[in-house]
Amino acid sequence: MKKVNVKLGSMNAVKDFNAIVSKYACDIDLVSGRYVVDAKSIMGIYSLDLSSPIEVQIHCDDCGDDVIAALKPYIVD
Repeated sequence: MKKVNVKLGSMNAVKDFNAIVSKYACDIDLVSGRYVVDAKSIMGIYSLDLSSPIEVQIHCDDCGDDVIAALKPYIVD
C-alpha cells in the first residue's frame, strides 16, 4: 500500500481527481480523520472535509507509482 496526501480545494479539482482514480483497476481510498471512503465515489469525496489535506491510500503494488504520478498536481507534503 502506498500513501500520499492531497488537497482538493475546488469542485473542479474533485471532479478531475475522481476521473483520474477511476481509470485504475486497483482499490483507492481517501482517509480523513476517522472516515474512509472509496476515492472512485464522487459522493464519498464530497462527504469529507475538503478544507484540509486528505490521505490517499493506494491498495496496489503494480500500479501505485502510476497513480501517484497522475495525482502529482494535487499532492501536498
